[in-house]
Amino acid sequence: VQLQASGGGSVQAGGSLGLSCVASSRSFSTYGLGWFRQAPGKEREFVAAISWSAVNTRHADSVKGRFTISRDNAKNTVYLQMNSLKPEDTAVYFCAASMSGTWYRGRIDDYPYWGQGTLVTVSS
Repeated sequence: VQLQASGGGSVQAGGSLGLSCVASSRSFSTYGLGWFRQAPGKEREFVAAISWSAVNTRHADSVKGRFTISRDNAKNTVYLQMNSLKPEDTAVYFCAASMSGTWYRGRIDDYPYWGQGTLVTVSS
């Protein structure tokens, strides 16, 4: 599975950005999908995840109410809409795919497939 993330950029605090991630797999609709981020000097952390059917989602407390994960299986694409951005949201954002039934845990080791990352910079 190859994942290609896009949509990063620079925005002022309070602004919005939308990230997209396209997958190359025919089995895309069977995967749980997640977004993670890694800020400079910090460990990679969970942001949001969505089930194969899009019925179930989970968002980290730090982004709940501001970020929304969604997917379109017909387009092999997962999205992350980010609103009310804060400087502490600055990070490289990665999309990832999981074949595990525990995709919702947000654990890095549940996600064997990763995109290359896209940089989001939020200025104050």
